[in-house]
Amino acid sequence: MLITTRGTKSRWVLPKGNPAATLAPHVAAAREAQEEAGVLGAVCPVPLGSYRYRKRQGSGASLMVDVDVFPLAITDELEAWKEQGERERRWFPLEEAAGAVDEEDLGNLMHSFASGEFQSAVNRSRLSEVVSERTKGWNSMFAWFQRLLPRTGNFFELFEAHATTVLAAAEATARLLAGGADQSEHIREIMEREQDADEITREVLQTVRRTFLTPFDRGAITSLIGSLDDTVDEMQAAAHAIDLYKLTCFTPQMQDMAAIAVDAARLAAEAIPLLRDVARNGTRLHELTERLVRIEGHADEIHSAGLRQALDDHGSSDTLRFVIEREIYKHLERIVDAFEDVADEIDGLVIDHS
Repeated sequence: MLITTRGTKSRWVLPKGNPAATLAPHVAAAREAQEEAGVLGAVCPVPLGSYRYRKRQGSGASLMVDVDVFPLAITDELEAWKEQGERERRWFPLEEAAGAVDEEDLGNLMHSFASGEFQSAVNRSRLSEVVSERTKGWNSMFAWFQRLLPRTGNFFELFEAHATTVLAAAEATARLLAGGADQSEHIREIMEREQDADEITREVLQTVRRTFLTPFDRGAITSLIGSLDDTVDEMQAAAHAIDLYKLTCFTPQMQDMAAIAVDAARLAAEAIPLLRDVARNGTRLHELTERLVRIEGHADEIHSAGLRQALDDHGSSDTLRFVIEREIYKHLERIVDAFEDVADEIDGLVIDHS
């Protein structure tokens, strides 16, 4: 999503602004997105990267400004917002968005957000539509998979279906931790997505047993699908704990970790289709796994900060609340840890096959 600048010579830009001294940079970025573009969602606290551009100041001076860019998984588009009458907002295909902005570095950053290989793989298999549209019925989807499977086993289709399911579950987890009246629906979706992922995992394991020729070592296949499945299992565990303890208020650190999980799931969903040609896509796969490892380290810092805050707030006054929050943090940390395991499995395949 891009918005126009204010003034007579409008151009397409990302929502942005000067960070407030009292806000973390990613929180400030999310607030700018709400005020300028009228969108809400889960913002990952780890930036994608940065770019520079020259901005004219009130004094007339034209100075270079450095901008950090944070991924925001949009959950709601407001009908009315602060700067609605001053800007236009519009959704663009990725390639068009990169071409619409003036800053070359920003365009390159957009290109790195999701590669053409990922988009073409999704378009080729239409897996995102199939998995997301629950109303079509899971059994019918797997009947479709069965018809596609050759005797060598169509593992890539199953991997991509699982990664798409994980991404949907991560987005539901972020919506759950955002709070609100629809909490039970988000919990239900997470549970359903976990069941969907289990079905795909079972299909992969059965296909390994009955397939003579496999694209990778059998152990690597089972380890990759197992690590992917661990991510959504921990999302289900977190949702179950939230439901059990009737938790309705979530700390900023919890929300940040959920947003990291969304970004990690996006990275995994891009990486998995690239395994169809590991040799050609080795460099991009390494870039994706490197970011997965980097955001996992950032999640550890947020996890520690959240636990310290919970101890300070509830350790002596409300021990039960501290124990509940500690359990939620545990599952959120395990979600991101599982994505690091996915990155390790992918790196192993790159080493063996590129």
